[in-house]
Amino acid sequence: MLKVVNINTYYGKVHALKNVSLHLNRGEIIALIGANGAGKTTILNTLSGVTPPESGTLQFMGQQLTGIAPDRIVKIGISQVPEGRQVFKGLSVEDNLQLGAYLRFRNRESKDVIKQDIGHIYDLFPRLEERRKQMAGTLSGGEQQMLAIGRALMAKPKLLLLDEPSMGLAPLVVQEIFAVIERLRTDEGTTVLLVEQNAKVALKMADRAYVLETGRVILEGAAAELLENKDVQRAYLGKEKKEIWER
Repeated sequence: MLKVVNINTYYGKVHALKNVSLHLNRGEIIALIGANGAGKTTILNTLSGVTPPESGTLQFMGQQLTGIAPDRIVKIGISQVPEGRQVFKGLSVEDNLQLGAYLRFRNRESKDVIKQDIGHIYDLFPRLEERRKQMAGTLSGGEQQMLAIGRALMAKPKLLLLDEPSMGLAPLVVQEIFAVIERLRTDEGTTVLLVEQNAKVALKMADRAYVLETGRVILEGAAAELLENKDVQRAYLGKEKKEIWER
């Protein structure tokens, strides 16, 4: 579904991604793990067109992504949920969801179909329906994360890019959000590329994973195998750390 070959991405003179290659199959959940600054978010931003690569190839469902503007990337089926949620705080929950469907409105898609899709988001996150007229800036952190995911889903993505969805959230909220992510994969076949601060959570959920270090992929494989890998345990899991979520 997605093939990334030898991409190099820069922030000014900083070489952020160094010959990174990875792939995703349809319906997989793939985790990216690594320390802060390893390049995980940069991979998501490169795929979504926010930070285009200087070299290398990006191919999604047979179509080249290199040089394509972010709005066109959304249109062909890739949506990103950014770190820190970044909802439109001065707009209501429902207005935020409608903005997620902006390109669909622009393409004159049926308003009734879009309304049905908003109803589906409310089915996934019932608390959002309870607060649909509330300003997004007044929501709790967990509710804002639900809204950010819902807004991305309104673009009807085939591939969902999730950046640190559990950051700063209570354990029960994290469990609820990850249950929805699993439901999206199981019920709707949504493919997910997940950046997650809690490596145990990510590896327990994912099918496969890539480990990054200073802009390079240093390890890849089945998530269950990486979970048992001694080097991964020592560097990223920490046996003494308490898990915030149990699958």
